[in-house]
Amino acid sequence: MHPELFKIGTFAVAWYGVLITLGVLIGAVVGSRLAERRGLNANLMSDMIFWAVLWGVVGARVVYVLTSASQFTQNADEPFFTWLIRLINIREGGLAIHGGLIFGIAALYYYQRRYKINFYQYADLFVPGVALGIIGGRLGNFFNGNDTVGRLTASPLGWTWPNTGTSILGIFNGERNWQGLSSLCYVNGETKNGVDCLLNQAAVRGPVHLTQIYGVFIGVALTIAAFYWLRSKRPGWVFWQFIFWYSLLRSVVEETFRLNPLFIKLWIDDGPKGLGVGLLTLTQIYSIPLCLLALFMLWRIGKQPEQPWGEGIAVPKPNTPNNLVSSANPGK
Repeated sequence: MHPELFKIGTFAVAWYGVLITLGVLIGAVVGSRLAERRGLNANLMSDMIFWAVLWGVVGARVVYVLTSASQFTQNADEPFFTWLIRLINIREGGLAIHGGLIFGIAALYYYQRRYKINFYQYADLFVPGVALGIIGGRLGNFFNGNDTVGRLTASPLGWTWPNTGTSILGIFNGERNWQGLSSLCYVNGETKNGVDCLLNQAAVRGPVHLTQIYGVFIGVALTIAAFYWLRSKRPGWVFWQFIFWYSLLRSVVEETFRLNPLFIKLWIDDGPKGLGVGLLTLTQIYSIPLCLLALFMLWRIGKQPEQPWGEGIAVPKPNTPNNLVSSANPGK
């Protein structure tokens, strides 16, 4: 494993960006085809996908930087331009999906206001693409090695990262220059990483929770569920199902074992001899109102009658008998 898929000279292509892009592209194709099948405006859907993805990436980075401000403090001897590049560089990870959702939804709301469309009819079709993006993002985090890492654990699920990694092209030229997760440590009864390890000189190499792979499982489950939810003819059902289940699954399956700061230390079992469990991270805290809101919206939507798909702009199929009769007898 290696954060770079390949490198030619100084130009490197990272797994993280490639996998997220692949997930988004597949999701865009799926969303556009679903829009066409449901009689929605497929061209408008394509435009919405482009702008929602663009603003989603911006939002995901903005929220990540704001919630991880300590990583982006400008050093006294660091040139402004270098610091600015660090702020916007997403090649090695650093995207907060909730920020992406907020900005992406804002883009959809703009289209809803401008074109007077049914927001939920289109938003529902974004869910498979977002779920696929989660899979690509978490796989990219895994290849990065030290991105969204888990806590030290003595459980059978623990996995010790190798000392080095090799890119695909590096396999052929003998390159072995990537240090994987070399700054994990255990300080004052709690797992730490980064600067804390360097200051305390307490580096520990040991098994950790593979929270990146836990996130992949979440993405796979949501992708499968999305196509089941899409059978519903109640606009908004898929959208709010995704909000509820992603918030719940990430809080329970991923955040509980992920090496994130505990804003409320409710319960923790940490360290090389513990299970590597921690509550409550910031993500877990704001997931509580999100889950409650999603349940309320699902209750409201569930009481509404089913609606026909589309907005009366479906392209008729030219080979059906009715269309042939209409074409031959336009007055009928």
